[in-house]
Amino acid sequence: MVLFVILVCIAMFVRDSFVRPFLGDVLVVIWMYTFLAAFLSVRPLVLSLFVLAFAYCVEIGQYFRLVDVLGLQSNKIASIVIGSTFDWLDLLAYTLGWGVIWLFQKQQGEEI
Repeated sequence: MVLFVILVCIAMFVRDSFVRPFLGDVLVVIWMYTFLAAFLSVRPLVLSLFVLAFAYCVEIGQYFRLVDVLGLQSNKIASIVIGSTFDWLDLLAYTLGWGVIWLFQKQQGEEI
């Protein structure tokens, strides 16, 4: 829950070139993993790879302008969730978020 509040605060109040666009993307992958892990009984590696693949798919959707293709450009929620701007650095941020998950699981001694 704390991570979700941090993400909302970043989205609402931070307007910079690192925390919001990069660190926010690292954190969103971690948040998605922890949220899903609370409800699903799936091996950590499988779940973390699913979250990473999902994040990549969202970014690829941005590359192909999925919001426009679906005619949702005037829908603010769809534009925020799906996004509208592709950035290669987002893929790096998602991968770093996955790496943090992986390192944390290793440190906890959980079977990955």
